[in-house]
Amino acid sequence: MFSQWQLRAAFAFRLSEMYGREVPAYTTLVDVSREVNEDVLRAEGAGAERLGSISRVTAERHGAIRVGTPDELNQVARIFGALGMRPVGFYDLREAAASAVPVVSTAFRPVDADELARNPFRVFTSMLTPADPRFFDTELRKRLERFLAERQLFPPELLALADRAEAEGELPDVEAECFLHLAVQAFELSTEPLDQGWYETLERVSAVAADIGGVRSTHINHLTPRVLDIDELYRRMTERGITMIDTIQGPPRWSGPDILLRQTSFRALAEPRPMRTADGRVISGALRVRFGEVEARGIALTRRGRVLYDDLLTRIDDRAAKDGGDRQEIARALWEENLPATERELAASGQAFFTYHAVPGRPGDGSRPPADLAGLLDQGWAEARPIVYEDFLPRSAAGIFQSNLSDQGSRNDSLSAVRYDSDWLSGAVGREVLDPFSLYERQQNRSLEQLARELDMPGPPTA
Repeated sequence: MFSQWQLRAAFAFRLSEMYGREVPAYTTLVDVSREVNEDVLRAEGAGAERLGSISRVTAERHGAIRVGTPDELNQVARIFGALGMRPVGFYDLREAAASAVPVVSTAFRPVDADELARNPFRVFTSMLTPADPRFFDTELRKRLERFLAERQLFPPELLALADRAEAEGELPDVEAECFLHLAVQAFELSTEPLDQGWYETLERVSAVAADIGGVRSTHINHLTPRVLDIDELYRRMTERGITMIDTIQGPPRWSGPDILLRQTSFRALAEPRPMRTADGRVISGALRVRFGEVEARGIALTRRGRVLYDDLLTRIDDRAAKDGGDRQEIARALWEENLPATERELAASGQAFFTYHAVPGRPGDGSRPPADLAGLLDQGWAEARPIVYEDFLPRSAAGIFQSNLSDQGSRNDSLSAVRYDSDWLSGAVGREVLDPFSLYERQQNRSLEQLARELDMPGPPTA
């Protein structure tokens, strides 16, 4: 029998193998990531594993896919449900991007700490928004919706096996092998000729829209390893002659704790694709839609910490527009001025999530543990361990998308946007889209309850 986490691990591994065959530069990215991680581990020892064991970091991947309709998104949710992955977070890339990126997104991932430890595979999943008139006029919307309604992304056998795996929590080995084969196959790049005229029509709106709605299949758009030093990886990839995007998205490199998520990628590569012309001929074309992303993960911020982070981004924009200068240097200076410089200060200020644990072997001195968390930490009763940020940043995701587009596309901002939110997405997916802040808070609170039991306290410590 294959449990859900074993199916998840096997799927992530096979997907990585497949993507490496289709996009060889991805294999280089994985190799360089592993080299950097090994070097950081040698240099820093146990400190390098502060945000996850080296085995977890090395095996960790996140993928990205794109679908066109709520029905397709619902089917994706069934497939990932078989792998023990739940939809977490709502991301509106239409508003986060300066160029035309007409999608809303969620991420499917494990949500329990033990499941994340077993295999933290996650898939950032975007859905096209044909109803948004800023991108699609009435006639183009009708054509697009008709095209999407006529295609089938996932075979019924795959969906039936997915439903069984989710309901029963496992699959027998023969059925598991069939499920994995069909699931990986569903995300391979199709060799079917594209309708050149239709693809180019959508491409004038957005290359992302064309990649979703201009083909009769879906595919893995990028696959992302995790690295412990993303700046060093960027340097080494460039040395190997691989063209990277201009920046590392997310927080800057600075002297304090790593927070949230930093991402970069190599630029989308021109890949040969057969195209059918208006007169029926099949010609050889090339498209730039897939790229290789890499990420470095930090500590999850609380709502309060996230407000500060978003405010700092605005201040970076304002200062760069007013004074010019290097954005990374501006960001680093603002980080040094405004963010807590240590994990202890992050915890004390309530700006980041931690789990709290009783310090083993503390010498008895006849005293009772204090009732407040700061006292427990300062007097050596408890220690704080950072909770890794498992999710995504809409502005960073949009930045990666934009950096790999050949042009800005078109968006008519004189028209009003169609509203999408987490509740709408929950209805489309057919299951609740979970709030990431609530998940981190629950993990932190459980650790405080356990700490109180271990220290024989009447209740969890106060902040």
